[in-house]
This record gives sequence, C-alpha cells and structure tokens, in this order.
Amino acid sequence: MFTTRPEILGTFGVCTSTHWLATATGMAMLEKGGNAFDACAAAAFVLQVVEPHLVGPAGEMPAVFYSAKTKKVEVICGQGTAPEAATIEAFKALGLDLVPGSGLLAAVVPGAFGGWMTLLRDHGLLPLREVLEPAIGYFENGHPMLPRVSDTIAGLTDLFTNEWPTSGEVYLPAGQVPQAKALFRNTAAAETYKRILSEAEAAGGSREKQIQAAYDAWYKGFVAEAIDSFCRTTEAIDSSGRRHKGLLTADDMARWQPTYEAPASVTYHGWEVFKIGPWGQGPVFLQTLKILEGIDIAGMGPDSAAFIHHVAEALKLAFADREAYYGDPDFVKVPLATLLSEDYARGRRNLITDTASQELRPGMIPGFEAQVAQALAGVRYAGQAGKSDATVGEPTTAAMVAAGRRGDTVHIDVIDKWGNMIAATPSGGWFQSSPVIPALGFPLNARAQAFFLDEGLPSALAPFKRPRTTLTPSLAFENGEPRLVFGTPGGDQQEQWQLGLFLRRVHHGLNLQEAIDLPLFHTQHFPSTFYPREAKLGHLAVEESIGERVLADLVARGHKLERAPAWTIGRLTAAEKSTDGLLRAAATPRLMQAYAAGR
Repeated sequence: MFTTRPEILGTFGVCTSTHWLATATGMAMLEKGGNAFDACAAAAFVLQVVEPHLVGPAGEMPAVFYSAKTKKVEVICGQGTAPEAATIEAFKALGLDLVPGSGLLAAVVPGAFGGWMTLLRDHGLLPLREVLEPAIGYFENGHPMLPRVSDTIAGLTDLFTNEWPTSGEVYLPAGQVPQAKALFRNTAAAETYKRILSEAEAAGGSREKQIQAAYDAWYKGFVAEAIDSFCRTTEAIDSSGRRHKGLLTADDMARWQPTYEAPASVTYHGWEVFKIGPWGQGPVFLQTLKILEGIDIAGMGPDSAAFIHHVAEALKLAFADREAYYGDPDFVKVPLATLLSEDYARGRRNLITDTASQELRPGMIPGFEAQVAQALAGVRYAGQAGKSDATVGEPTTAAMVAAGRRGDTVHIDVIDKWGNMIAATPSGGWFQSSPVIPALGFPLNARAQAFFLDEGLPSALAPFKRPRTTLTPSLAFENGEPRLVFGTPGGDQQEQWQLGLFLRRVHHGLNLQEAIDLPLFHTQHFPSTFYPREAKLGHLAVEESIGERVLADLVARGHKLERAPAWTIGRLTAAEKSTDGLLRAAATPRLMQAYAAGR
C-alpha cells in the first residue's frame, strides 16, 4: 500500500509529534542520554513555541505512560481546576448561561507546567536546563512561523489591536502580521522561562530539588503573582460579547497540585487499552471498543462504508453516555464500571442497525434517571437553539466572533531504548483564548468552557473541580506486553480519529503509517465540548478521498454527510514497540507539520 511517508523503524528510540521541531527536540533528548519522559517534556515545551495557536505555556496536559522501571501504566493529570470564585451563581449573576469560549472568565489553573515538572522530577533523567533550553532558544532566537499561524493572526488583527492590545504587542510586531516561514520571536516568554530556570538552579542541590524550585516559581512565585494581578486588574472581551475580569488567583494556583492516577482500561481482542478517567472523554474510546467487540469489524474493509457506519454508530452511543454520566469523579458519582461492562455494552450494541441514528441515546442506569433526563433536556441542537451565541453586546460582533475562535491541541508519543513509553496531549493557552499577560508573554487557557452552568449535571461548574476535558492520549498492551502509544489533536474528534487508527492496526494488519494515511471520519452527533456547545444529529464527516461509492452508501444508510476535502481530517501520531524489540513510529501528513523520527 502506498503511504505518504515511511513508517519509521529503529531500535534506539522513536519520537513523533505534531511539529517537526518538537520531534527533533525529543530525539535530541534521547541522544543526550535522556529517557522518553525527558524527550516528551522537551518536545512539549517546544510545541508551546512553534504552535501557539494550538497550545501555550498556561494550558493543560494529561499523559498516559508506562515505566520500564515500575512496570506500571499510570496517568499524570496536569489538568487544572476551576478557581474558588468560579461558581454557577457568579456566572448567572453576569447574565451568562454558558461559560464564554474565550477571555479571562474561562481560565482554570494552568496545569501543564506542574504536570511536566512532576513527570521530570519523578521519572526523568536529564537536568532541567537540558529540557528547557530548546524552547527558550526558539522563543529568544526565533522559529519559522507556520503559514497557518500567520493566517490565524491575520484573522485576529482587529481583536489584537483594539481589544487585546497586550496580545498585539507580541503577535503583531511593529503592528504587522508576521510573515509565514519568517523567524518569529517571543522574548517576553523567553524571559519567563529563563527566570524560572535561574530560580531553579539558584536553589542548588539535586536535579529533583531544582525541578521542585521551578514548580514553586510557577505556582507559588512570580508566575502566579503575575496571573493574579492581571486577572484582578484587566477587563477583556470574550465570546459573550462583553468584557469581564478573571477569577483566577494566586491562592488558586498555590492550592492546586497535579496527580498520578490509575488509568481506565478495557480488554479488546487480546489488547488492553489504557485511557484517562471520566474527568475527560477517554472512556468514550473504551466504551466504543466494548460495543464493537461483538461486531465483525475484521470482516469489513478498513475503508468500507460498513466499517465507517458501525464505528460511527457505536461512537454516537458512547458520546451520548459522556453527556449523561462523565464528570470529575472527585465531585460526582460516575458509574464507570457499569459503562465499561460486557452486559451494558451488549445492550448498547443491540441499538445499532443498518440505518444511521438521528437521536441522542444515552443508556439508562438505575439511580441516574433524573440526571440523564436533565442532560437530554439541556442539549442545544444546531439550527434549533436560537441565538445562544450572544450576538448582541459591546463592543462589536466581529470582535466577539474573533474572541471565540477556538484553538486546537498538539500530541507527542515517545518510546525509548529501555522500553519506557508515553503519550501526551497538551492543549490550551492558545493565543485565541485570552489576552497575553505582558509580564509573562503568554495568555491563560479557556478550559472552563467545558463546564455547564446547570446544577445537577455531572460536568456542572464548581470551585476546585476539573473540567471534562477532550484531551485523551492512548496506550495499549497486546497480549500483556506494552505495545502502542498514540493520539491526536482535535477536540471531540480525538477519540474518533484514534479509534480508526487502532481498529485498522488491530483488525486489518495495517502498519501505523498505512492506518494514519487512510481516509478518516468523525461525527458531531452529540453536543460539542466547546462554545456554543451544539449537537448536529445524524452528522458524519468523511474525507472524500474514500470514494464516491462509499460516500453514496453512507448517504443511503441515512447519514447526514459532510464531504471533507482529502487530507483535512485528523492529526494522528503513533509509536509502537514490536515483540522483537523493533521500534516504529508514524505521523500524519495532514497540515504538513507532524513528523516521526527514530533510529
């Protein structure tokens, strides 16, 4: 089968990510004697520099990893929590029925830095300087501006000029849109990371002590102070069309800590797949696998209408359950054992027919009837929800729309020569989310938009609660041995594109690059996690390169088809360790940014 690029093969180590500079940085860490965890962190910091429209320093990170030393799979949760002042009542008092999709109100504690420092402290090998210097260098000396980033800034020029001038100071140097492929610098962000590194090294002692000092500089030091001051003193326009101050404080920053957690997992045809828990959407992948387990996926072609139909219908059912049941398990009861059980999956599987469903159908678990009914009653359907996007208000509608432009996400997979493996999906803090904090050189995240402002829902807003994130890295064992790490940016589509990759690898014998290159698909049948949170019942997007016959078949099955241009869906990367020790890696050609490397 023709592939757009080779599947990378090696024995020393492999690294794959959504930007070639991050991948090269990760490989450099392996060459320096670092392990997969050093490589992943260094790549993540570089992604903050080179893909600022997709991720920033003040975002979040979940990672799922296998340690060759501990022989355990763990999740590290670098997902920050809502501020103490972030109550439903506080938002209602502002006349809001949704958390804005941008601006200062939507910020939660930026958890990515804490997650990376914790991972490096406990599992890395290299000094902090080695890990941070590549990102600092690109911030300070410049990196080639991606055409897509330049285009995004161009669309935000009025917003950055008139409403978020601190962002304009960084992203409109001399009042001009940065040219594509020209060197671009962010010296303010460079100075922030240089100061963190300086304070860390001034602490002296072991590498662990220095990394902890860096952590403290962020959450208990000058970074937290700058965030607190900016949120208290700045009113910024957001996607509500109005200006609001932020709620995040230095106390919120100091109180929060990243956590290690046991992953959620299921077995599927000799594989065990590990995901983050129900504070994110990771269990959707697991639920869908259990539903599909009783369907002959292997007997369907990997690019057939039958394959796409059955996978999409199973996903619809799992995502409906996400809306009804998922939330931060520290705050709400999530019946995860039931949702992942054989009996429950069997009942859900029986709902799949040869005709596409046009209904949102969560399962009914005893004791949760009222919650499910409330979740269904609150769904906003595209074209039926009225003017829920607050198109009135000051200043202009155009500025409001610009302030609501969503970023996306990045992804990294690494396997080293010792057998350590990690998949991480950092996100948030992109420059569309919020105005730049001038003392730091970067904006806050807008992850609180994943909360609902309705009491009684599992993902309802509450102080100190984690938003139900879409970020969902994956790790899989085959026959009890660690085998795969994979993931993708893409919001609600992350589980869906990953599932296509995994099923094609497991059932059809495709290598990683072949599985990534085949046409991809997804549905928006369920409420979006992102503002204005609408559902498109019956929707199915498919890359038109799948062929007219397949597209016609899907329409005949009742899908409301969106024909996506070829090579436009999905940003998958993946890495694999074969039974003989051979390492493999692959990356999507879509958007011409992602790259795999290894030797």
